[in-house]
Amino acid sequence: MKILVDAMGGDHAPEEIVQGAINASNDSDIEVVLVGNENKIKPYLRASKKSIEIVNAEEIITYDEQPVAAIRKKKDSSIVKGLRLLKEGKAHAMVSAGSTGALMAGGLFILGRLEGIDRPAIATLFPTAKNPVLLLDIGANSEIKPKNLVQFAMMGSIYTAEILNRENPRVGLMNIGTEKEKGNSVIKAAYSDLNRLENINFIGNIESRNIFDGNADVVVCDGFTGNIFLKTIEGFGMYIFKQLKKEIKSNIVYSLGAALMKPAINKVRASMDYAEHGGAMFLGIDGVLIKCHGSSDRKAIANGIKAACRFAEANISEKLKQNLEVTL
Repeated sequence: MKILVDAMGGDHAPEEIVQGAINASNDSDIEVVLVGNENKIKPYLRASKKSIEIVNAEEIITYDEQPVAAIRKKKDSSIVKGLRLLKEGKAHAMVSAGSTGALMAGGLFILGRLEGIDRPAIATLFPTAKNPVLLLDIGANSEIKPKNLVQFAMMGSIYTAEILNRENPRVGLMNIGTEKEKGNSVIKAAYSDLNRLENINFIGNIESRNIFDGNADVVVCDGFTGNIFLKTIEGFGMYIFKQLKKEIKSNIVYSLGAALMKPAINKVRASMDYAEHGGAMFLGIDGVLIKCHGSSDRKAIANGIKAACRFAEANISEKLKQNLEVTL
């Protein structure tokens, strides 16, 4: 599998991105292609056991740029060049920790949408008391229409059935209450539309605090809500472990107990660490495009590359196309 990596995207680019690409390449048969400024990338390639191709791109799209304008103006950027190579079939997938807005705009303009999908969504898995739950959207669409939530539900249901092998996935709609009368006009309309669909196993509204019970396989929401939920969970997780560490150090008895519990604590920590799970996929884009956390380190990038390889091998885009033709 050949995976394109945007070497200039992310808070720690290019060093951590390049090191992550090297680690993924050294540990597997994945062929990595780095897209970015060649002069800035080369100094970090000395640790690579394999020859890694570089596609030179002189421009960088930053987080504070207007996404559509940046995609149209910066033709020599790592994002645009990478997406064009993916469109031309020069690789199986692309990974980037860069601007979400630019990736969304570039994905739409260069790769195109899957037929029947108006707005692609970013989907990621969350750990629960049972099986992981797929949450979408987590940041691609701040403002949506009811039909977008319905399309998210369809894509999430297909993904969960085809990739996670769950029969008749349960789909929940994130809301401020479980009653069908709750929520704003968009949520209420989406609830009504989802409730009428025979090919979606819609279980109704679900509150964010109940997602971790694992009673839904897919949860849909707008990108604004999903992103806040995601970052709140990340922040709260970091706070809990920081406070736990502080309390353990304050008492010798706690320290002795913590030594015995260390494997369990590490297991829980790993389940909440985005670096362990790689990136999130843009569902609805005609191609495998993976978005990594903006603050991704080499571990997160390496896992994002491996995740991209798994998605490409599973032929997720083609499976979405085939199933959407039947569903829509």
